[in-house]
Amino acid sequence: MGKMTESSKNIQIEQLQSALTQTIEKARREKDEREKKKLILQIEKYNSTIDRIRSGRLISRQTRRDLVAYSFIAPNFIGFCVFTLIPIVFAFALAFMKWDGSNPISFEGINNFKRLWTDTFFKAALENTIIYCIGTVPLTMIASLALAIILNQKVFGRGILRTIAFFPYVASLVAITSVWKLLFHPSKGPVNNILYTFFNVPQDDLPQWFSGSLCVISMILFSVWKYMGYYMVIYLAGLQGIPRELYEAASLDGAGTWNQFRYITWPQLSSTTFFVVVMLTINCFKIYDVAVMLAGGGSGELTVSATVLVYYIYQKAFIDWDLGYSSAVAMVLFIMVLVVTIIQFRGQAKREA
Repeated sequence: MGKMTESSKNIQIEQLQSALTQTIEKARREKDEREKKKLILQIEKYNSTIDRIRSGRLISRQTRRDLVAYSFIAPNFIGFCVFTLIPIVFAFALAFMKWDGSNPISFEGINNFKRLWTDTFFKAALENTIIYCIGTVPLTMIASLALAIILNQKVFGRGILRTIAFFPYVASLVAITSVWKLLFHPSKGPVNNILYTFFNVPQDDLPQWFSGSLCVISMILFSVWKYMGYYMVIYLAGLQGIPRELYEAASLDGAGTWNQFRYITWPQLSSTTFFVVVMLTINCFKIYDVAVMLAGGGSGELTVSATVLVYYIYQKAFIDWDLGYSSAVAMVLFIMVLVVTIIQFRGQAKREA
């Protein structure tokens, strides 16, 4: 019986080796990269199967290595599934339901989405979020790139200046928003006092920075000031990766500062800029804490002029307990972020091609 088993193993190994040899030859002749990758995977499978049959193990050595590797990421993956993936799937399903957290769930179909286009507060939150994104993303990118270019030069106190520029990002949001609100206080703030004293702006016409139409502008300015230090560090890393020889060659050819930036710095920073724009866009769509801290007042409630989508989701879910409708708003936010991100990735792929 043992000889028969050994004989059958040898026959099976010979058949696999013959198929392996044919696959290797086919892979060498193949010119299509996609098909070649498939053949390489098939070769690895043949080798793994041959190794398993020769050793007599139930699973191959490579499979055991894969299981060990998966065991290391399993705790993180399980946590992701329990605390992120399952809630996301449940939120998708809940967008088509009606539920207040205590009574039974009932099916609503697309009624939650129909409500969105008749909801004044949702339209205001959507408009404020889009305006905030359109204002914050380019301004932060320009400010952080300008800071990075300046502080990448040999200037006096460069290390201290970099620290000062990065400090708002790591500082407590509560502390810096309190300082910001004092600076822009309608009657006691130094900004309005300067406008009143030096520019003769009447007392009644002084801007109310954290109410009305100026509220979103204040959030944009605050966000640019707070986050430009972080993206400055990212741009600094990109700038320091550009070979100095390119600038030296450009100088020998008579290229000025602007032409060096246009034809060397900016193209070399395309990948860095792409990362910055994607991260900025996603973070801007998720704006919540800045809006609440700047325009929330003592109660933390936002007016229509300051409402953003994430705050509106929180309000409908945990104040009004309209969980189905809040999930529908969350799905709209998710789709917006997804569409913008896909457009950015495709644009970057076309530029690289």
